[in-house]
Amino acid sequence: MKSFTVSEVIDSLGVNKFTWSVFFFLGMAMVFDGYDYMVVSYTMPQISAEWGLDKIQTGSLSSWSLFGLIIGGALAGIISDKIGRRKTLIYSIAAYSLLTIPIYFVQSFEWFAFFRVLTGVGLGACIPVVTTIFSETTPTNRRALFITFGMAWMIVGWVLGGLIPTLLVPLYGWRICYLIGGLPFLYAIFLHFRMHETAHWLANNGQKLEAVRVLQHIEKTAAGRVTEWDPNALIVPPKSKIVGPKALFSKDYRVATAGVWITYFCGCFIVYGINAWLPSLMLEKGLKLSSAYGLAIANNAAAVIANCSTGFVAEIVGRRKNLIFSYFIGGAAILIMTFVPSNFAAILAANIFMGFAINYAITAVQPLMAESYPTEFRNTGVSWCQAFGRLGGALAPIVAGIIMTMNLGPQMSFLFYIIPAVIGGLAAYVFVKRETKGKSLDQLAQEHVSIIL
Repeated sequence: MKSFTVSEVIDSLGVNKFTWSVFFFLGMAMVFDGYDYMVVSYTMPQISAEWGLDKIQTGSLSSWSLFGLIIGGALAGIISDKIGRRKTLIYSIAAYSLLTIPIYFVQSFEWFAFFRVLTGVGLGACIPVVTTIFSETTPTNRRALFITFGMAWMIVGWVLGGLIPTLLVPLYGWRICYLIGGLPFLYAIFLHFRMHETAHWLANNGQKLEAVRVLQHIEKTAAGRVTEWDPNALIVPPKSKIVGPKALFSKDYRVATAGVWITYFCGCFIVYGINAWLPSLMLEKGLKLSSAYGLAIANNAAAVIANCSTGFVAEIVGRRKNLIFSYFIGGAAILIMTFVPSNFAAILAANIFMGFAINYAITAVQPLMAESYPTEFRNTGVSWCQAFGRLGGALAPIVAGIIMTMNLGPQMSFLFYIIPAVIGGLAAYVFVKRETKGKSLDQLAQEHVSIIL
C-alpha cells in the first residue's frame, strides 16, 4: 500500500462533520473556561465591598487564578505530550470545575485566593491543550481559522461571565456565580465517553495502529467509508533529539520561542488588565453600574468577532504579517479609548473597537504557538508560552491597581497599555521569522529536520 501521513489523510477529507464535532466539543470546554475566569471581574466590586479590600487587593482578585494558570500550563504541557491530549483535557476540566465550588463557602480574601490559584491550575491545563488539539485535527488550509475561531468560544464564556453576575448578583449575591462554575464537571464526564485522542499524538508515540483507527473513524464520520490503511505505511517525521521544556530554548527553537512568548505576554497584559478593571474604570468615570457592566460585555462581544476574523486574515496574508499588524492596530485602539470624549455613545464605540483590536492581537499569535514546534513537544511549547503570557495577565491587574492608587485619572489607566502594544508589535517583527501558512504539521516537522541536517 502507498505510504501516507496523518496530515495527508486529514487534508484529503477537508472540513467535515468530524472537524465540526471537535470544534463544538472543544468550544464548550472553552466557554466554561472563559466563564470561570471572567466571573471574578464582575463579582470584584461586591467581594471588595464585603471584605473591605484596598485597590491592590481588589486587583489581585483577578490575578490569583492566573498564577494558577502559570503552574497548570507549565505542568500540563509536559503531561499532555506524555499521556495524550484527550486525558489532559478531561482531567483539567474536572479539576477546575470541582475546585470552583468551594469558593461559594469561603469567608475571607485568603481562602478566596487559595482556591482561585488551585482553580487556575486546571484552567491553565485546559486552554493550551485545546489549541493543540485544534492544530492536530483540522485541515492545513483551515488550521489557523479553527485555532482562532475556537478561541472565540472562550470570549463567549467571558460574555456569560458578565451576563450571569449582572442578572444574579443583585438577587442572590456574588457567591451563586461560583456555584454555577462547578457545572463543567458534568461536561468532563461527557467528553470521557465521546472524545478521541489525536492521530498525530498516537502516531508520534509509536501507536500507529491506534492512529489508523482514529483516521478511519474520521473518514467514516466525514465520508461514510472506511479505508484499510496499513499502519506500517504510516510515515511519522523523525523526532527531535531534545524534547520537553529544554527544547524550547535550544538553538533550533529559541528565536521562535522568543517571538511567541513576548507577543503573547504583551497581549495577555493588555487584555487581562483592561478586562479586570474596565467595569471599575467606567464607574470611576461616573457611569452607572449597569452601564459599566454593559460596556465590559460589549468589549468582550467585540472580542468574539475578532477571534472569528483573525484566522481568516492569517490564512490569506500569513501569520507573521497578521501578527505585526494586529499589535499596532491594538495600540491605536487604546489611544482612541484613552482620549474619547465623556459621552456614552462615543465611549461605547471606542470600547467596541478596542475590544476587537486587543483581542485580535492576542489571538493572532495562537496558530504560531502550535505551528512552531513538532508533535513530541508541541503542547509543551503551547502551554509554556501560554503560561508565560498568563504571567503578564496576572501582573496587569495588580500594576493597574498601583497606577490607580496614584490618582492619575482614568486616562492614564488606559494609556500605559500602549507600552506592551508597541513591544508586542516589535517582537513580532524581530523574532517571528518562519511563515507557516499553508504547510501541514508533518511538512513543518520535516522541513525543520532538513534545516538541522
